[in-house]
Amino acid sequence: MNQPLYPHLVASLADREHKAAAVHAALADRFGDRATLNLSVREQHGRGEGLRDLAAPDLVVFPESTDEVALVVKAAVARGLPIIPFGAGTSLEGHVSAPYGGVCIDLSRMNLILSVNAADLDCRVQAGVTRLDLNAYLRDQGLFFPLDPGANATIGGMAATRASGTNAVRYGTMREVTLGLTVVTPQGNVITTGGRARKSSAGYDLTRLYIGAEGTLGVITEVQLRLFGIPEKVAAAICQFPTLGDAISAVIEALQAGIPVARIEFADALTVAGVVKFSKLTDLEPRPTLFLEFHGGPASVAEQIAQMRDITDGYGGSAFRFAEKEEDRSRLWKARHDAYYAGLALSPGKESLVTDACVPISELASTIAECAALVESAGLSAPIVGHVGDGNFHMLLLFDPHSPEERESAEAVAQAVSVIAQAHGGTCTGEHGIGVHKLEAMKRENGEGVEVMRAIKAALDPLGLMNPGKTIPAA
Repeated sequence: MNQPLYPHLVASLADREHKAAAVHAALADRFGDRATLNLSVREQHGRGEGLRDLAAPDLVVFPESTDEVALVVKAAVARGLPIIPFGAGTSLEGHVSAPYGGVCIDLSRMNLILSVNAADLDCRVQAGVTRLDLNAYLRDQGLFFPLDPGANATIGGMAATRASGTNAVRYGTMREVTLGLTVVTPQGNVITTGGRARKSSAGYDLTRLYIGAEGTLGVITEVQLRLFGIPEKVAAAICQFPTLGDAISAVIEALQAGIPVARIEFADALTVAGVVKFSKLTDLEPRPTLFLEFHGGPASVAEQIAQMRDITDGYGGSAFRFAEKEEDRSRLWKARHDAYYAGLALSPGKESLVTDACVPISELASTIAECAALVESAGLSAPIVGHVGDGNFHMLLLFDPHSPEERESAEAVAQAVSVIAQAHGGTCTGEHGIGVHKLEAMKRENGEGVEVMRAIKAALDPLGLMNPGKTIPAA
């Protein structure tokens, strides 16, 4: 970090260790071994998924309530130490790294489901509840939480990054399913935003302010969520196409026809080749592939499938391969979610830089083609998957970790993907967030709007201690 974005936070290691020891001592009576200076624990909290670059915090604390989070924040702020919220560590853009050291607040022990209101289709959970645990709890009540980003992320982390995933085309993103929050502010105060009502005109929409703020404005500790009834029938299917353009054209026509498909995912030929080997889906060819899922009553699902088949037939799509039993659907979607690991398995020994972008669906095929050509010209390999129903795609840029040149090329391509997506009317990130990797793309995309964001950050976090170096580019 030759030119630190937050020079006032740069301190010597000895100074940081002294401050961390002071925070640890202040919390000792309440937290005991739930506050630790242990190096191995700190290193476990110094990176998420994606690049293996390590920036460890100076102290890790495991609170079990909102009040305890507030205590930690006050103790850290009093000593000028940065604060880094941590959920499951599945983020991909460096959100949980600690480039300036500081106190990592691991929310994984805040895993209580506080209330479920079946009649109103909502619930309230602590931030450390994972999406899979929530759905396991809800299943017997005939309810489910639809967002599926792939990883078993925590609900708080999903809110902080404005996550979405495979069901977003029908059920929306965290922005749409979050009704309210409990947040610990940078001053250690506790506020609640929103509520259980489906709409409100009461003042600023603070809930949406914190969703996607990536821990830079406060620590989310509780989330009020919308829920949905488990569909009477669910059917999943796979369909393969001659070209990626054919697959995307079929999706565009399906959406224009109003077919309410719950999930529409695509994988390019390289990804499918990896999935065939990694997940043992040996009946697939290495061709562009759509993964689909249909929800509703039996007659509705049958009608959706018939309409979709008429469309896919027109674009050279293969006969659907169906999965209707829950275990078969789970296997199918596990294969889709394992695409990350399948991509890594294509090139053993290589590391990955994962990036995402989102464009209008009509621009998706040309955007991906342009990005794929860039990858080829750089001499790299990059499997591509995405949520074709909303124009969001992900590239897994593979590089040799022992080759600085390959890593530099991968980073250059990742930055160029953002430029290409923005040139096609899109955004540098559909769901990963900004973190530390997309600050320049953030400035390019938002222009003078970044100044407004900086003003909000300065007003709410004047000391700049909340997850510094992430999301909001420094002036």
